[in-house]
Amino acid sequence: MPLNSAQSIPAEEGSATSAPFNFTAIALLLLLLGIGAAYILDALANRTGDEKESLYAPPFLSQIVGGKTLHIPKRWFHPPAPKNGEFSDQLDLQIKLRFAPDVSPTLLDIRLTPASGAQPSAYLLDAVYLKQFSSRQVKGPVGLVGKPLRNEGGFQNETVWYDPLSPTPFVAKCISAVEPEQPASCLRTVYLPDQIAVTYQFPADILEYWRHFDAVMEPWLFEMGLSSNL
Repeated sequence: MPLNSAQSIPAEEGSATSAPFNFTAIALLLLLLGIGAAYILDALANRTGDEKESLYAPPFLSQIVGGKTLHIPKRWFHPPAPKNGEFSDQLDLQIKLRFAPDVSPTLLDIRLTPASGAQPSAYLLDAVYLKQFSSRQVKGPVGLVGKPLRNEGGFQNETVWYDPLSPTPFVAKCISAVEPEQPASCLRTVYLPDQIAVTYQFPADILEYWRHFDAVMEPWLFEMGLSSNL
C-alpha cells in the first residue's frame, strides 16, 4: 500500500502542473485563430468594398460650374472637398462604375470644366491627332482603329483609338504605363449640352466597352444635374 500510494503521488502532481499549461496553450491557440479570422474577414471586407460601385448618396455638396449648379456626393471629390455652394472652374472627381454585368467596377477620374476649358477628343482627332499619326496601326477593341502617334511634338508612347464610321466618333488617347504589367491610361473629353466639358481618365481595358461608355455614364451625369451627351 505505501508503495502504491507513493507511486500515485507523482502522477497527481503531473496532472496538477500540466492543467494550467494546457489551458494556456488552448487560450493561445484560440487567440491566434481569432486573429487569423479577423485578418481573413478584413481582407474579404476590403475585397467586397473593391467590388462595389460608387453610390449617389449624401452628404452632397453643391458646386457651380459654368453657371450650372451641380449636386455631387462629397465622397466623390479628391480630398480636400471644396466648400458647399462655391463657384469653380474645375472639379476633379473619382467614381467607380461597372461597364458590364460580369466585370468589376472600374475607378474613373472625372474632370468637369466649362466648355471653354477643354477641347473635345472628337475635335482633336481631325485638328491635331490626324497630323501626328504614324504609318502603323495596332489591333485592339472591335470597331476601333488604333493609331500610334509619332514620338515628336510632345507625344510619347501614345495611341489614339477612334471609331472611323461615326460622324460623332468615340475618340480616346491612351499613353503606355510606366510599369509593363499595368494597363495604359486613356483620356477622353466630351461636350455636354450644358456647355460643360467632361474629361474621363480610365484604364485602357475599358476601351472594350466603348460602344456603351456614354450609356453607362448618362445616369450619373443626370443625377449630378448635367444633361446627357447622347
